[in-house]
Amino acid sequence: MAQSVSDSAQTDPALIALNRFGLGARRGDDLVKIAADARDYLKAELEQQDIALVSAGDSKNAGLLDSTAAIQASMAAAAERKAAREAASAMQPAADTADSSTEAKAKPAVPPVEADIYRDEAQARFDKALNADPGFVERLVGFWSNHFCVSVAKAQIVRASAGAFEREAIRPFVLGRFADILLAVEHHPAMLFFLDNLQSIGPDSRAGKRRGRGFNENLAREILELHTLGVGSGYSQADVTSFAGMLTGWTMAGRKGRLGDPGSFAFNANAHQPGEAVLLGKTYPAGGMGQAEAALNDIARHPATAQHIAGKLARHFIADDPPPQSVARLAAVFTKTDGDLRALALALVDMPEAWSMPLTKLRAPFDYVMALRRAVGPTAGNEPQRTLGWLRALGEPLWQPPGPNGFPDGSDNWASAEGMKTRLDIAWQAAKQADDIGNPDQLLDALVGASASAETREAISRAESKQQGLALLLMAPEFQRR
Repeated sequence: MAQSVSDSAQTDPALIALNRFGLGARRGDDLVKIAADARDYLKAELEQQDIALVSAGDSKNAGLLDSTAAIQASMAAAAERKAAREAASAMQPAADTADSSTEAKAKPAVPPVEADIYRDEAQARFDKALNADPGFVERLVGFWSNHFCVSVAKAQIVRASAGAFEREAIRPFVLGRFADILLAVEHHPAMLFFLDNLQSIGPDSRAGKRRGRGFNENLAREILELHTLGVGSGYSQADVTSFAGMLTGWTMAGRKGRLGDPGSFAFNANAHQPGEAVLLGKTYPAGGMGQAEAALNDIARHPATAQHIAGKLARHFIADDPPPQSVARLAAVFTKTDGDLRALALALVDMPEAWSMPLTKLRAPFDYVMALRRAVGPTAGNEPQRTLGWLRALGEPLWQPPGPNGFPDGSDNWASAEGMKTRLDIAWQAAKQADDIGNPDQLLDALVGASASAETREAISRAESKQQGLALLLMAPEFQRR
């Protein structure tokens, strides 16, 4: 049963709402009530004001830092680590003449402040997902955070600021306009650092002439290829180079604060490539930072962007190979509403295919782990490390995709024999750690309801212990599919 995730199941509206769109049922959810009006159940969450935000003002999130403060903390820690290395190196000759057991050879310990910031941000992210009802907006946050991804593997500065990046550049805009989320993301220091725009200097700028430096095209290329137009949409290498020139000067203020508060977004006019630029056949007059902003607003409205975003949304929420009419309908809504992301979410909910197609798409690791934790309920101890460890084991470490294209979104990427074995191990760990399992048969009804197959019911009823019954439930096809 653990590997039978491709078997079809009855299409139950409650399970579609909670699995296809949300993060899974929690104990106490009324599946019958949800099924009676599943569309409105999802739409009600979309109408809640500021539903996506994580407030650092909440007492449980009191330790969260904005990106500027987080980056400054990382810069200070890096300076401390450097000083510690230099001090240890200076002490080495003297230490070599002394007994190896003396304290002279001990290196000063510097607290890993970035790891602490990352842990606090992870806990806030998990808390938001576990408490969401039904979790549709959190799924949208995850989608857009993966679409506009940064990776903590890049550097400690990104490890410190990845959570703040999501809170500042993703969450406020997931139900707003695409142009606004695009501009917020590309202005953010974490993205500028991740895609090397700090290293991009206009060759004809003052700084370029003085240093003999030129463009770094990473940010420009990924905006066109991944964030907006998509591969094969008609842009050329000349467009990438021209756009890279328009984006020069977009940077992060350094530790010395010459361009502004260290760690904040800054525009360095001395590094900006002067003159007009051409992108996709349109000429943009010289205009400093506003030149690239005008281009971003235009490509946010490009038909290829509408098609690219529509395809990714349909693939994420409906099927690995979504019906062409679903993609076309979403693209039309994107164009008609000027990229209104709330309108796109509502269009997904109203799409007939979303309710008629069987739940055959395997939950990605983050969705699976959150669904598992929502099902099991509160457990004692070692959070968020335990959840972070599960995500690493499953191949989707938090805010650490393998590349700028994010984590893959197809079931084939997660359905390997090794991946399913890891899920089984995690399901068993979760079952053993559960504070109150109750009756697994009753829990199956509470979490899956009428969609549970006879095979799943029989396997759980024959379990040798409550723990085994719960583990089988967490590995059931009906639980893993979305």
